[in-house]
Amino acid sequence: MAWVFLLIASLMELVWAVALKQSDGFTRFWPTVIGLSVALLSVVVLTLSLRDLPVGTAYAVFVGLGALGVALVGMIVLNESTSPTRLLFLALILVGVVGLQSVES
Repeated sequence: MAWVFLLIASLMELVWAVALKQSDGFTRFWPTVIGLSVALLSVVVLTLSLRDLPVGTAYAVFVGLGALGVALVGMIVLNESTSPTRLLFLALILVGVVGLQSVES
């Protein structure tokens, strides 16, 4: 169940990061509220995963999946760069996340 909590927390990180981008520096009310609320909730759910997972592994996976998700949304929705080098390094993040999950299972 800890890995499920960690995946949910990572997906929430994706939501709050994109919402904060849409908040335009906290000048737009609803994106700001959504971003800050989901950020707090993601940390709460991350904490639930820490009951059973080492903090180093859990946090690395949380940040890695969040960064990967935000980068993919940026490329798909926000028209950010999809250079081969960027894709390579995002793939390396994914390899690291999968590796950490496999050694901690």
